[in-house]
Amino acid sequence: WAHRTWLVHRLRRLEGSLTLLTATADHRGGRWSLEPPWLNCPSLLDLYRTCGTPPNHRATVPALVDPGMTSSPAPRLLGNDSAALCEALNNWPADADAMDLAPSGLTEDIRRWQDLLQPAVNDGVYRCGFARSQQAYDEASRDLFAALDQVNAALRKSGPWICGEELTLADVRLFPTLIRWELVYQPLFGCSATPLWMYPDLWAWRQRFHALPGVAETCDGEAWRADYFGALFPLNPGGIIPKGPDLGKLMAGAPAGHDHG
Repeated sequence: WAHRTWLVHRLRRLEGSLTLLTATADHRGGRWSLEPPWLNCPSLLDLYRTCGTPPNHRATVPALVDPGMTSSPAPRLLGNDSAALCEALNNWPADADAMDLAPSGLTEDIRRWQDLLQPAVNDGVYRCGFARSQQAYDEASRDLFAALDQVNAALRKSGPWICGEELTLADVRLFPTLIRWELVYQPLFGCSATPLWMYPDLWAWRQRFHALPGVAETCDGEAWRADYFGALFPLNPGGIIPKGPDLGKLMAGAPAGHDHG
């Protein structure tokens, strides 16, 4: 979920007003490492504890932290819910020409799409991957691809973006899941009922989003594969990380059947 907040940070060009730190997954230690340490904290857990969170509070990303140099004498955890942080970053002070990812006229459309995408797609890939029964998997897969059908149809009717002419938080919510599709969710989580290339409008939307300034720098296909295949023992007990498609080539290619005129 941290990827979506990173995208808002990049798309709105908040580098000058909000420092972005990346945490590295330490699978052996079961925690997030901060390299180099920040506020004398070598891990995200240390940072959470420095912020005064209770011992049973899990250290997760993303996290918005006040380092204690402005509104409080000590560091404070301001929030770690990705959806809430996306909205907060969209309202964060920015340049006058910074994009608004939640235009007032599209509030209802954005909410409607987010209410569909979160359970059916963002959570849906995990419901497929961690299904405990055939029935649970079938239901999750059905909901997942029905939602993708709806997005593809909406893009065909009124694109280039999910809510029409303007890029919104609905697009930001969907992109992190779809950019990992062929690399992780299709092969490891069994999200394989329909190849993504069979959704030509969705395929073009993904390429269009990836081409936005700053977005490609947030995408590391090899790191994602190493993380998912290497860390999810129940789904990949051998720990073998198979070779996968090159993300750059995926973003440059056309869906099958659309290579030629």
